[in-house]
Amino acid sequence: MSQNPSDILTHCESGVMTITLNRVDKKNSITAAMYGAMADALVQAEADPAMRAVVLQGHETVFSAGNDIGDFLNQPPATAESPVYRFLHGIAGFSKPLIAAVCGPAVGVGTTMLFHCDLVYAGDNAAFSMPFVNLGLCPEAASSLLVPQMFGYHRAAEALLLGEPFFAEAALEVGLVNRIVPPTEVNAVAQGAARKLALKPLSSLIETKRLMKKGQAAQVAAQMAEEGATFGRMLREPAAREAFGAFMEKRKPDFSRF
Repeated sequence: MSQNPSDILTHCESGVMTITLNRVDKKNSITAAMYGAMADALVQAEADPAMRAVVLQGHETVFSAGNDIGDFLNQPPATAESPVYRFLHGIAGFSKPLIAAVCGPAVGVGTTMLFHCDLVYAGDNAAFSMPFVNLGLCPEAASSLLVPQMFGYHRAAEALLLGEPFFAEAALEVGLVNRIVPPTEVNAVAQGAARKLALKPLSSLIETKRLMKKGQAAQVAAQMAEEGATFGRMLREPAAREAFGAFMEKRKPDFSRF
């Protein structure tokens, strides 16, 4: 497990907490320790009345390559208290405005976490992908519910069954992204939106978000639980073992027997 405290940076200023994925040499791939740090930061932001909004950001060249595969295989999430699930439940249930600034690749959880954000700003270099099927797995973070709701079924099937990348313009068209700007401007645009929100009454922000999400909160929790159980089972099955083995050995997987 990565123990580097600088892999996740948090900064609080003017009512805004900024959480930065800062493992650029590893394409911001996320370890269990990083999930734990982000989950803790969200708990802190939730509890602090001075914090009015949270920004999640990466680097102008990469948002996140998804799970750190080596770390993930060494300690797969076993329970609801696993750092990854603590983080996913943390973003799904976060009561204050949550803003994402996304540049470059956003793979797997790098995309699925965005469905729980309230505002998403993307660089024109953003590339989103949810390649769970290609790893012998199923979707997570309630994305099997939220992607069809947002994209419509056929586009969701394209994104989740083929698992191929789609880019900023397509993300804007289906409503995943609010605005596209040059990569060097994305973090500043997200900060600008967060600062606007931080000047508004917190009770109004929280109640408006609660009312918008109220209808699907129980559904999201149930879907996340079912996905988690299915994901855990599939992780132990031959297709996933072949996919991850091929990834580590830098070869093409052969799923003809599964």
